[in-house]
Amino acid sequence: MSTDETPERPGGAEQPPKHASEQPGAAGHASEEPCVAGHVPKHASEQPNNEPEPTESVPEPAEQTGRQRLAAGLWPPRVSRAQLIVALLLFVLGLGLAIQVRSNSESSALRGARQEDLVRILDELDGRTKRLEDEKQRLEEQRKELESSSNQAEEARKQTVEKERQLGILAGTVAAQGPGITLKVTDPTGKVRSDQLLDALQELRAAGAEAIQINGVRIVAGSYFSDENGGVAIDGKKITQPYEFRVIGKAQDLEPALNIPGGVVQTLEKEQATVAVTRSAKIVVDALRAAKQPDYARSSS
Repeated sequence: MSTDETPERPGGAEQPPKHASEQPGAAGHASEEPCVAGHVPKHASEQPNNEPEPTESVPEPAEQTGRQRLAAGLWPPRVSRAQLIVALLLFVLGLGLAIQVRSNSESSALRGARQEDLVRILDELDGRTKRLEDEKQRLEEQRKELESSSNQAEEARKQTVEKERQLGILAGTVAAQGPGITLKVTDPTGKVRSDQLLDALQELRAAGAEAIQINGVRIVAGSYFSDENGGVAIDGKKITQPYEFRVIGKAQDLEPALNIPGGVVQTLEKEQATVAVTRSAKIVVDALRAAKQPDYARSSS
């Protein structure tokens, strides 16, 4: 038997020769680098360290309170363009509704009025506006006269006398004359009552009447009307028809105020009374009132 032959294992199967890498004990050195002359293996301290490097500690933020989180969420406001447009449209709509409600509330008082009442109210407003403008112009002229007068004391005395005369006319202590109208009411059936005459008086005052006399009785601010048997009493003094009004004022305003639709003339004619209105360039109001001395009031000047 030759020495080169490989002995057979039991069973007749040949086993291939093992390599050096397969020899026992060689597995632990297979991955290691061979030791070469001049090569010094790395020291353990020079081996790469895979441990994570320590990092600096960062302080955690303090926890916010509920109020702080709410404030941070509300301010600064985060509003989109679409939200701004919607807010602007809502504001304009609300403003328009407010204006409409206000205008409706202001006009509701006159909405149910009759056409005759509206015409009368409009005429009264026009007349009052004109009188206020005239009074304003007169006062401005007086102021200019006081400022430009060399003798202001004398000018002031003259204006005081004039003012006393005007107040005397209003109080009925001074006779007056001037342009105006005469209103005569004839009542053959006796249906005209004191309230109807009072309405005529108020209409004349609203139209700018400055002095009024009815059947010899001077009308002042405190005059009152009452019904008496067979007639009407003014300030307790009985008067009988025909009732004659002497009125000083601007005839162009006084007469239309009485003849407006549904006004004094139409109301009296419904009671079968005859009404006549006459313009005149000179009306004399000469019925006087006694000057009453006040019991308690005294001048403060």
